[in-house]
Amino acid sequence: MKFTKKTKQKTDFGITVIIVIGLLVVINFFSYNLFFRWDLTQNNDYSISQVSKNTVKNLEDIVSVKVYFSENLPSDYIVLRQEVGDILDSYRNYSNGKIRVEFINPGEDENIKQELMMMGIPQVQFNVMEKDKYQVVNGYLGMAIKYGDQTEVIPVVQNIQDLEYQITLNIKKATKQINSVIGIVSSNLTSDINKEITIAYKKLQELYQMQTVDLTQASDIAADVNTLIIIGPKDKFADDQLKKLDAFLMRGGAMLILADGVKLGEGLAAEKNNTGLSAWLENYGFKLNQNLVLDVSAGIASFNQGFITFSTPYPFWPNIKKDGFDQDNAAVSGLESLVLPWASSLDIIENKISSGTKISYIVKTTDKSWTQEDNFNLNPQQAFSPVGNIGPKNIAIAISGKINSAYGNGATESGKLIVVGDSDFMQDGFLRGNGDGLIFFQNLADTLSLDNDLIKIRAKSISARPIKELSDGARNFIRYFNIFGLTFIVIILGMFRYFIRRKSRFTDDI
Repeated sequence: MKFTKKTKQKTDFGITVIIVIGLLVVINFFSYNLFFRWDLTQNNDYSISQVSKNTVKNLEDIVSVKVYFSENLPSDYIVLRQEVGDILDSYRNYSNGKIRVEFINPGEDENIKQELMMMGIPQVQFNVMEKDKYQVVNGYLGMAIKYGDQTEVIPVVQNIQDLEYQITLNIKKATKQINSVIGIVSSNLTSDINKEITIAYKKLQELYQMQTVDLTQASDIAADVNTLIIIGPKDKFADDQLKKLDAFLMRGGAMLILADGVKLGEGLAAEKNNTGLSAWLENYGFKLNQNLVLDVSAGIASFNQGFITFSTPYPFWPNIKKDGFDQDNAAVSGLESLVLPWASSLDIIENKISSGTKISYIVKTTDKSWTQEDNFNLNPQQAFSPVGNIGPKNIAIAISGKINSAYGNGATESGKLIVVGDSDFMQDGFLRGNGDGLIFFQNLADTLSLDNDLIKIRAKSISARPIKELSDGARNFIRYFNIFGLTFIVIILGMFRYFIRRKSRFTDDI
């Protein structure tokens, strides 16, 4: 058989195609077994950190991640679902098969909805455009991470900025990879862990090793205590007790103080709470005011009047909304609301803060809040009206970094101190009807007690990258090139291809 040049070219082309297909099959096989990806973003926004990789590489058993995303979500959330899937794919690929991910659409399944409610994943409302008008639909954007019989949840996934932090934290919680020791101060008439704050204490026990710390004892705070928590003291701290607290901070310990500037008695009687903490905290830049904060945005409180029980919005219970939380602080950025009963305001004393200290105004009230300083009248049936210094009030503040000793004993460069001007939200009776307070407390404890490596997972954000300024000539060139340039290039390539094919036919004819 005589082969023409054209037939030979076709045969060579077919062989080349078969070889290329074979190479692609081999490459695809190895790429399935060998995972690697490049993240070219400046902040590695779409990659998980080495901390997260190490966390999932060292898993001993299967971790199940169930993502509850409704299908009827607005179009804005389609991209979010894809981004969440991409991040979870990274966890799965680095886990050697130990991370298993499942996306679930709750739909109208009442059993799933009941299960989600029990886990603490709420139903969220969205505005969607249907039939040329906005309608409100309900849906879910939650995540549950399960290891054995331990389940941790992310109630609402709103963005991916701190999602890696939340996922890795909850994996560590579920697998009990966190070994921090938390001390609870039991002296100075603090809240009783066996009678008053049992719910919060049991929650901490699920994750941390717990110790009680009696500051009236001669010994210093135990060396293995990483975080110290003081809740609702009513008895004055002696100077030697305050020195123990200062020494704890200076050795690098983290401290959470939930203190009331005003204490309540029977029949809504109120008086200033003189514990000595306020004067001591001023050495670190805090001022705990002996007042009560009121806000137009108020929680609902129930009261008894004779044989009648009534509920009413109570301005002495400020209801913090999303814009009242520091969105750059991972401890509160995911919270939607928080009721803080009978809270006192906090101020920062600027001249006491070092240049190396970072301040986070964690929680603040609305710009329609005010305070009551003296002659406290807590009657829920009075006519409430903003008076005096009206404006946002700080209820919780955190400082970290350099903290100077209150007694001239140097400074720590890695200090962590959070002060909340309220402890009543921690009481069992209040938490049973206001679960957000428990989440708030747990998040604060986690922020102070996490392993140092987890702190390295910062909240990621996409930087704005505006186009640099161009001259008029350059701008016009780019504009007209986009309009005509690409068309001209396509025409040139088409003419080139035409002449090549014409030349090939002429050669075959010869």
